[in-house]
Amino acid sequence: MKNQNPLTEQLWFLRRPTQFFADIAVLCVAFFLAYLPAINVQLVSFYSDIALRQLPFVILVQFSSLFLAGAYSILWRYVSIEDLKVFLKAAFISGVILIALRFFLTFTYFNLWQVPISVILIDTGLGFGGMLALRVLRRFFYEIGENKKVFSGRRRVKRKAALLVGAGRMGATLVKEIRGRADAEFDIRGFVDDDSRKKGGSVSGIKVLGTTFDLARLVDELRVKQVVLAIDNAQGKDIRRILDICTAIPVKAQIIPSLNEIAHGRVSVSRIRDVQIEDLLGRDPVRLDNKNLHDFLTGKIVMVTGAGGSIGSELVRQIIGYQPKSILLVERAEFFLFNIVQELSADQSGVEYVPLIADVGDGPRMREIFESLKPDVIFHAAAHKHVPLMETNPAEAIKNNIFATKTLGKIAGESGTGDFVLISTDKAVNPSSVMGASKRIAEIVVQELNQVYITNYMAVRFGNVLGSAGSVVPIFSEQIRKGKAITVTDKKMTRYFMTIPEASQLVLQAGALGKGGEIFILDMGQPIKILDLAEDMIRLSGLTPYEDIDIVFTGARQGEKLFEELEITGEHLVKTHHPQIFIGKIATYGKEDVSRMLNGFQKAVEQTDDTRIRQLFNEFLPEATVIVDEKGLKIEKLKEGEILFPTPSKFGLAEK
Repeated sequence: MKNQNPLTEQLWFLRRPTQFFADIAVLCVAFFLAYLPAINVQLVSFYSDIALRQLPFVILVQFSSLFLAGAYSILWRYVSIEDLKVFLKAAFISGVILIALRFFLTFTYFNLWQVPISVILIDTGLGFGGMLALRVLRRFFYEIGENKKVFSGRRRVKRKAALLVGAGRMGATLVKEIRGRADAEFDIRGFVDDDSRKKGGSVSGIKVLGTTFDLARLVDELRVKQVVLAIDNAQGKDIRRILDICTAIPVKAQIIPSLNEIAHGRVSVSRIRDVQIEDLLGRDPVRLDNKNLHDFLTGKIVMVTGAGGSIGSELVRQIIGYQPKSILLVERAEFFLFNIVQELSADQSGVEYVPLIADVGDGPRMREIFESLKPDVIFHAAAHKHVPLMETNPAEAIKNNIFATKTLGKIAGESGTGDFVLISTDKAVNPSSVMGASKRIAEIVVQELNQVYITNYMAVRFGNVLGSAGSVVPIFSEQIRKGKAITVTDKKMTRYFMTIPEASQLVLQAGALGKGGEIFILDMGQPIKILDLAEDMIRLSGLTPYEDIDIVFTGARQGEKLFEELEITGEHLVKTHHPQIFIGKIATYGKEDVSRMLNGFQKAVEQTDDTRIRQLFNEFLPEATVIVDEKGLKIEKLKEGEILFPTPSKFGLAEK
């Protein structure tokens, strides 16, 4: 798009002369009409002697008020109820100025500009009301024209008969968008809504025909081919219930995008899509304290490590909305960094971003970055997180999850960085895996750093994120796509799940709340059975579990628990100002203990002694139950028979 001339941008009437002269006419007529109740004799002479002299001054004040309120940034054809506030603001500003001048212009020369208060009030109401009415009429005729286009387009586009579930704000918005598109694929036959008070009413001209319990009858009577869910803040259990009804009818069901997707400009309301597993998660949307977040991020230099990963890239997307001075994208995987840079290159926010290929464990490289770019806030999302892989590569978990965190945190402290947020995991609670134990020690490291430097160090724990690299959702999706059986470890296995956007939003909020030393624990809702997740994904693909796609059980892998936890036994959760964020009151380790711990791991890594690494986890973490292989020592604190030392082949490893 070409840049507009700055003068033309200010003098908008050079581009819209008709709108300008129409407003002038309305204001002139309103002013003369406002004087009628105030006089009853010599109309012609009064107007010529008084009103005509006051008119230019009054209109100048009124137009200035319109500009101050931003009324001329509104496109006439899209005027809405929200824009009414702009005209009320302009009318208030104009009225206050004219009334003030009525009392303060007491010099003889300016007496003619003292408009009577009654005239000011009447003129303000008539003038600004008239200009708003012009815009409403303009939109009215515009929509008539658009509807004619849509109507003529119906002969060319075969539309599907559809019912909308949810006669609320989202449903009304969807109807307006569909009506305004000649290429829309739906012919909306009516609404259904479980609020019985809405039955018989209409929304945007579309009637509410019944509740979701009437769906089967309405689909048959109206020959509906599709049901679209347009429910404000829909709960997962409600979506699941409606989906089950549609499956039983049967009729295809789709859903409008989530509020989060719409709010971040990724899609519009009219971009209807299939129901996804994220929609069935079943929690209220995250509500953020935006003022707190603006204070935390706006104008700051923010570093995100692991910026190309699932959580890191979403943190970047969320941070951009708070207008930081710049974002430093630290990532050692070139391809992932390239992807997020490509996405940001299309962003129109104007936020500067700096792509940096770097390993956070590379001290000299990170020190160079800190010295040249001086980050104010750090979100440390870079980590090894795959449980089975870390079981077979424990030294790498130590180097990346513990020592790299120590290196990065120390440089941040020495550089005077304001805040350091470690992304942790629920697997750090009573860890039974190398990955979980390494993240627990990373938490201990940042708590120890918080006692040494002025930087505010904190950690944020949450569970699995749907759709993240290596998680069950993309694995299940790939198995379904290939027509293979879905592999589930155990019928009873449960996990806490969040969507990537809501986890990232709460991480930002926790960072803004932190004062230093906290381990924040996010409210993950209710745990979800992995088996239920698998069955839901098969159904959402239009298939039947155990018929079209089988589910087989493989047994828990090394380091995996049946049930994840969010707090260590004996921890106390303290509420914060945010209802979905808590602080775990966890005992900190002394400086000497942390030093001894890290020295022990350093020696074990140098000697590539995997058995010793596992022993050290159990030694330094009283709550840990990390399995030691057959060559190691059995952990005495475990109940007899609780852990069976498996053969390597059980974990997909070749026999030696």
